[in-house]
Amino acid sequence: MDRKSLQKRKTNETEVEVNLNIDGTGKSSIKTGIDFLDHMLELLAFFSLFDLEVKAKGDLGIDIHHTNEDIGITFGKALKECLGEGKGINRFGYAFAPMDECLVRVVIDICGRTGYERSDKGGTLIQKEEGKYSLDDGDHFLESLSKQCGINMDITIIKGSADVHHVLEAAFKALGLALKMACAIDPRREGISSTKGIIDL
Repeated sequence: MDRKSLQKRKTNETEVEVNLNIDGTGKSSIKTGIDFLDHMLELLAFFSLFDLEVKAKGDLGIDIHHTNEDIGITFGKALKECLGEGKGINRFGYAFAPMDECLVRVVIDICGRTGYERSDKGGTLIQKEEGKYSLDDGDHFLESLSKQCGINMDITIIKGSADVHHVLEAAFKALGLALKMACAIDPRREGISSTKGIIDL
């Protein structure tokens, strides 16, 4: 079964195309117009072993809000289509990733019920931006992805940092590793990974 998807989204503010193969080798080609997000998606693809192509145009002269959100939405729809009914997948995934002085944990459940939560156990983060990309922008992207795919996603900053680049890089690496685990097929699993017999993807 090919677990691939091509999704396109066009609005008055943005035009986004996502080509995704979740049984890939980690190759990526990302051109969103948001350099920092390009870097984060390259990391996610590399550590999840997803093949990912993203092309986006948006009203970046105003701000990055719409483009950032619509890429998350389109990526979430592509991932949802790749998973189909979710037969045989592990469903749950988790990973830790350090980045210099910080440490981030990501736990996900691809269950069809959305929920995104980020908490900071390592002290108050200084809200610094990396270029034009902030921690809130990262939250917005990941929440949009979570809602569209039906992922319950919990991100915990165990050790914090004043450098939002380090925090988000650790988070996207850990998310990639968690997605690799959750989307993998367990050959012993017959049918859906739920006692209800259905995942509402």
